[in-house]
Amino acid sequence: MSTGLIFACVGVVLFAMGMAGVLLLEHLLRRILAFNLMGSGAFLVMVGFAQRMDVPDPVPQAMVLTGIVVAVAATALALALARRLHALTGKYTLPPAADD
Repeated sequence: MSTGLIFACVGVVLFAMGMAGVLLLEHLLRRILAFNLMGSGAFLVMVGFAQRMDVPDPVPQAMVLTGIVVAVAATALALALARRLHALTGKYTLPPAADD
């Protein structure tokens, strides 16, 4: 088993754990962390499949590096919005959707 395949398998497991967290957890901060876990899993899958004959391909690695920067910015925005929601409602859970 090559290292790229190990990275890809671990990435799939992390992505599945993050997806379960996003779907099952109600606490907003935990959902944000689960979403970051999903992103980390996707990055690991990309890096794992980017190796050909144990030589890394630089294009997917550059995409992953760019994705990490975007993920940090998106996490900062999500945390700022969660903080604002907590200031307005006093809770870290989303209000239920209104039925029409």
